This record gives sequence, structure tokens and C-alpha cells, in this order.
Amino acid sequence: MDNNYLPKTEIELENWMEENCFNFNSYSINENSIEEGFGIDKSDGFYIWYYTERGQKNNLKYFQTEVEIVAYAFNQINLDKWAKTHCIGFSTDYNIINDLKSELQKMKTDFFNDKIPYYGIDRPVYRVFVLGCDIQKTEHLKEKYWTEK
Repeated sequence: MDNNYLPKTEIELENWMEENCFNFNSYSINENSIEEGFGIDKSDGFYIWYYTERGQKNNLKYFQTEVEIVAYAFNQINLDKWAKTHCIGFSTDYNIINDLKSELQKMKTDFFNDKIPYYGIDRPVYRVFVLGCDIQKTEHLKEKYWTEK
């Protein structure tokens, strides 16, 4: 992809995100629905960059043109390390996660993992993430390695 590319419309930004396998979990671009995260809205002739969490929406910045807000959003998304992540492993069983990591290494796929106190400090959940378009070759692994429902 051209490193000098800069989308000018929300549709171009959305297409760029899709083509480069960004996730839309935390970004409402072109009016897709999110529960928590950042987005673009329009009101009273302004374009608004907002953040929403737990049903509370906070307007963060105002722009006069679509080109300006899209450039701002593009830069924010590019700087967000989580925007290109895709969780393919989720389990309280560390052995299951180790198996997944071994499988990803065999596939020569970059990944990172972490643990969070999802069920409390004494019962953490281990997660594995792949980046960008690697999700296309690894998504099938979710079926086996996403063990918590």
C-alpha cells in the first residue's frame, strides 16, 4: 500500500480499514454500530470525533469538513496498536493457549498474547492476538482455541 495514501471520505476510510484488515470493534466509521470506542458523527453542520463508553457519548473534537475529520481519524486509527488486532484465542487454560501459540509459530504468523482478570484475579483469561490480514489465514483457529463462551 502507498504510505502517502490519505482517505478523504468516510467511505474511503472504511474501505481502507477493510482492505488492511483493521477491526471495527472500537471505531464507528460510516455509521457502523459499536458499544465502546471512537467514531465520526455529524450534527449542526459539523463533523464530530467522539468517544462512547457505557452508553455515554462524549464529543471530543469538531471539524468543519469531512476531509479534515477523516484525516484526523485516519491518523488516530494508525496510531492505535489495538486497531489491527484480532483475538483468536481466549481461554482460562494456559495449555490451550500454548498449543495455539505453537500452531501460529508453525504457520510463521506474528502474534502477541496477554492475560486479563476476566473472571477475577484468581481465574485469569489468556488471550492471543494476530495482526492485520493475518486474521484471514488464522480465523479458523478460533473454533478450537476460543474455549470460553
